[in-house]
Amino acid sequence: MSPNNKKKLLILRKKLDLIDNKLLNLIKIRASHVKNVLLLKEYKNEIIDKKRIKIILKNIKSKSLKKGIDPKISNRIWKNMIYAFVDYEYRNFKKRKK
Repeated sequence: MSPNNKKKLLILRKKLDLIDNKLLNLIKIRASHVKNVLLLKEYKNEIIDKKRIKIILKNIKSKSLKKGIDPKISNRIWKNMIYAFVDYEYRNFKKRKK
């Protein structure tokens, strides 16, 4: 790699790092909302809503195409994020007393 390209690469990586920091802040906010949603669930079988997941992924695909984003990338990101939060909900679920 030429010195000029190395310099450009460093600049682009710094921009990616800034975006990563913004994404982490958004994930923190999302986690807070998921935590609040979990408090409303009374039974573990309420954690996964397959219809909702299907709708979310369909909407993400549509929005990705409109924005010129490869839908396979956004689909994989959202699926992983959804199931990471599902895992979080299972690990943090405590049956509510009525």
